[in-house]
Amino acid sequence: MSFRNSRKKVGLYGGTFDPIHTIHLIVAEQARDALEIDEIWFLPARIPPHKQTKQITADIHRVEMIARAIAGHSDFRLDTIELEREPELPSYTYDTVHILKERHPDIDFYFIIGGDMAAYLPKWHRIDELILMVQFVALARPGYVMDNPYMRHVIETEMPQLDVSSSMIRKKIAQGRSIRYLVPEAVRMYIEEKRLYEA
Repeated sequence: MSFRNSRKKVGLYGGTFDPIHTIHLIVAEQARDALEIDEIWFLPARIPPHKQTKQITADIHRVEMIARAIAGHSDFRLDTIELEREPELPSYTYDTVHILKERHPDIDFYFIIGGDMAAYLPKWHRIDELILMVQFVALARPGYVMDNPYMRHVIETEMPQLDVSSSMIRKKIAQGRSIRYLVPEAVRMYIEEKRLYEA
């Protein structure tokens, strides 16, 4: 099946990326390839609604790590739209998509989420409006069931489930253990240089 049309197609990939790791890049590339998307925009969040009580690494470091991670991919780009918000406001996907559609009326946007986040779609801020504004794409491991009323609006595509997370990487660094190959080498070197996540 081809998903091609004449309008530019951009995948939006949001998250704290604290730090960005290899699986983030694999997810982005798999979505880009499966849906024939022209570009993937990485959107680092300032205060995700589900993480408002958690400590998040400074924006400047997360942005730099993303920039280094995607530097070699011509179809990946960094967009700091969510970092332009007032510091005390959470990053709602509805607000981000609304602004991006106003700025880029000639682009069709696809919002990339994992299967775990798809399960929470009924709780997303202004989801009934959001689901009509952007095409959601959910990546899940084979056999994973995403069952809620909003899934009929979501394109589902499978990808192998690889058990790597930012929290696991932070824990390994705090324990003085290797993260080589779990993050791009440029990101690993930046983490070491800035001594991020050390205990």
